[in-house]
Amino acid sequence: MIPIVLFATAFLVRAAVGAAFPGPAYPDSYYYFHLGQQLAAGHGFVADYIWNFVDAGGRLPAAPILPIPSNAHWMPLAELIQVPFLILMGTGAIAAGLAFWIVGALAAPLTWLIGRDAGFDKRPAFAAALMVAVPGGLTPFLSQPDNFGLFMTFGALALWLCARGARGDRRAFVLGGLVVGLATLARSDGILLGLPFAIVGARELVRRLRGREVVLSAAAVFACVALFAIVMVPWLYRQIEVFGSLFPSASSGRILWIADYSQLYSITSPTGPDTLLANGLGSFVASRLGGLLSAFGLFALLPLVVVLVPFALIGAWVRRRDTAFTPFFIYAVAFFAASGLLFAVHVPHGTFIHSAVALLPHTFLLVTAGVAAAVSWIAQRRPNWDRARATALFTYGAVAIVILAAGFQTFGTLATWAQTRAVQQKVARVLQATPADDRVMSADAGAYFYLTGHEGVVTPNDPLPVIEDTMRAYGVRWLVLERSQIVPALEPVFAGQLQPSWLSQPVAVVPVRQEPDATAAALYAVCLGDTDTRCDR
Repeated sequence: MIPIVLFATAFLVRAAVGAAFPGPAYPDSYYYFHLGQQLAAGHGFVADYIWNFVDAGGRLPAAPILPIPSNAHWMPLAELIQVPFLILMGTGAIAAGLAFWIVGALAAPLTWLIGRDAGFDKRPAFAAALMVAVPGGLTPFLSQPDNFGLFMTFGALALWLCARGARGDRRAFVLGGLVVGLATLARSDGILLGLPFAIVGARELVRRLRGREVVLSAAAVFACVALFAIVMVPWLYRQIEVFGSLFPSASSGRILWIADYSQLYSITSPTGPDTLLANGLGSFVASRLGGLLSAFGLFALLPLVVVLVPFALIGAWVRRRDTAFTPFFIYAVAFFAASGLLFAVHVPHGTFIHSAVALLPHTFLLVTAGVAAAVSWIAQRRPNWDRARATALFTYGAVAIVILAAGFQTFGTLATWAQTRAVQQKVARVLQATPADDRVMSADAGAYFYLTGHEGVVTPNDPLPVIEDTMRAYGVRWLVLERSQIVPALEPVFAGQLQPSWLSQPVAVVPVRQEPDATAAALYAVCLGDTDTRCDR
């Protein structure tokens, strides 16, 4: 009964937030939503817009085309999981979101099961599951057609199955290979979840070679690897067939070698090891430390609301030798190290927190363990304390803190999304009156495709001549500039200080809501042909 209550609670939270802001809200979710629609319509893995040029080779292609093969960068599970619901229920926002709400909500009863399996009493296991149901500042993102909920559930499940396998549950270990594969289809760094399995498998091999007792058969280890391969090989084969590379977006170097996040949106800035070290070894080391600190800061702030960090650390210390948490600790160390060393530039921009959700079920269990340990320590020095009552009070106090943070963060995030959407909708109304085959350049091509159906390309973060070349390459007819997201080369245009010959005066202007004299967004006609008179002065 308790797992059902926990699932229902988590599902209702996700559905309520999804109903408060239906549909996608930012580039990732726009992309997954669009590809889900494409698959349900039978169009396959094909995107009608370019959200970032890493999806097109990281450069301006020699033969620019739209639509393009999709998923050169992002993995496909968040698209595939929508398809049955879209086919059965239509292509609306609720149908697209339902799969994410269901799978994401499973993380709450999963936390209960992990806790009980690790020897937690009912109360702390239930409290941790409630925190997973409403995980602080991450709550609004779990309602989106994005991989947050998928990775939280599959990631935590993989770590639990590994822990059970390490204790001799062969079926759990074998099934773990399948789950790690699904997690990797959700996010490419899900492969790190396989590290605890690899360590357990290596341990068993060493024991076998030394003639010591083993808890897993060789067949179980090979079956685990086989299930992972069965999940992953078809997708990797598709990537080689379509792009000629297992990891197409990484081949340009724009993922690993950039020194500044803005370079991710450039199509001309150089990329390579020398680029990363262009400002010297000191700058490189500082960026790695900065990425690691950002990772710790984001994890401390969003799910743990800062005040729960000490309890999580105490719980980790108390359970440091608990085999039920060993795979979690291995993955956590590997994941934070990879974030700081490999993806430091990306950490503050969503890459880290997308994957950190896999840590939450075990982390919130450690919070409750830390609360119990802290209360026990204090009770030894304050004999008048009722230890059981104090433990319950502080445990559910932690739950209340997480829920309050979730409320504040959700209201703030939804307000920001709504404000951005309102501006984009006003521009979209003008674009909807233009020919359907007109292409649009904007900072968020996915948003304008979602609102207007116009194919489009993202504005490259490059000098003005490169932006013009990109427009010519893709036959762009309209340019949208938004105050909140604009590349430096176009800031003088938005401010009215510069007007290229191929750009009109603003066709439509959206004022800032509370500053009527300020501009939130502007739409311009792009005139690249001699017969196009829309830009005539």
